Amino acid sequence: MQVIRDDGSLDPNLDPGLSIDQVVALYKAMVRTRVIDDRLNRLQRQGRIAFHVGSLGEEAAIVGSAAALRDRDWIAPCYREVGALLWRGYPLQRYVDHMYGNAGDPVRGRQMPDHTFSREHRYLSVSAPIGTQIPHAVGVAMAAKKRGLDECIGVFFGDGATSSNDFHAAMNFAGVYRAPVLFLCRNNGYAISLPTSEQTAVRTLAEKSAAYRIPATRVDGNDVLAVWKAVRDGVDRAAEGGGPSFIELMTYRMGGHSTSDDPRVYRTEEEVDAWRRADPLLRLRKHIEQRAAWSAELEADWQAVCDAEVRACVRQAESMPASELREVFRDVYAEQPWHLREQEAECLGGPRARDHEEGSS
Repeated sequence: MQVIRDDGSLDPNLDPGLSIDQVVALYKAMVRTRVIDDRLNRLQRQGRIAFHVGSLGEEAAIVGSAAALRDRDWIAPCYREVGALLWRGYPLQRYVDHMYGNAGDPVRGRQMPDHTFSREHRYLSVSAPIGTQIPHAVGVAMAAKKRGLDECIGVFFGDGATSSNDFHAAMNFAGVYRAPVLFLCRNNGYAISLPTSEQTAVRTLAEKSAAYRIPATRVDGNDVLAVWKAVRDGVDRAAEGGGPSFIELMTYRMGGHSTSDDPRVYRTEEEVDAWRRADPLLRLRKHIEQRAAWSAELEADWQAVCDAEVRACVRQAESMPASELREVFRDVYAEQPWHLREQEAECLGGPRARDHEEGSS
């Protein structure tokens, strides 16, 4: 499915009918995500944060999906979808604090960077192992269904996760019990370094849903309006009791899998350059410029606003103390057992605690 044509016009038969203000808001969110992404990549290279998983080239698939879900719907992320969380109003400062693992980090420094969560924003905690978030999402969907709630959940995963055990178990369960879940597969061409063609024999990943009698749609994942339409159609289907949907979002990861990855080892610059011409930001910008809703001046102004915002968050994050060592013992049990109390006392009275305090100062 494609809504935005190559010349920037819309297919009238597929146009979801969003207002120009809504379309510009999508574009601004995608630009903001990319500016933040770029800054975090630089910070990691400078040794100021430890790790980052970027979304360069996949912003339309992520932001478009989040925008099409309703506020009451849940999101089960992979680890590349922070743009979806920010779309929902998650404070950027809280996210940057998390990337530093400082005292303002909601995870209290106990998780690796980009493993965010927010119950307030109905965004489940990131689960790093491949595919494990997919059955989690089906569980949330079934809970909503059993309670008679008009809620569904969108679960993000990559092409590689469709070869995981959890993917198949979750698809089978959702198909049998008609769980209100949207399986949002970001097919960016690679499972880290493994091309999609080498990890599955099917022609398209959408074909896999047929085995579970789950309807599937294959979408141009660099076309934010096509993404929005496909996901909203799935939401409507779930709300009407129609059960799950599988949406294959065809996109491309223009950066590395993470800051620990060098994609030059397994793909060519010619391939990347070809996908750069299909950049989702350039595509949407062409459309909104045609509608006289955007210009070079507005672009420069918005880029400057986003850059200033993330720089201010970084300054504040770097001025905050590290998370306290005692936090590693919190939120493990409702009531702390005796052996954990002993371990905490030993830890806080030992050399590690002194080293931690010296490092923090």
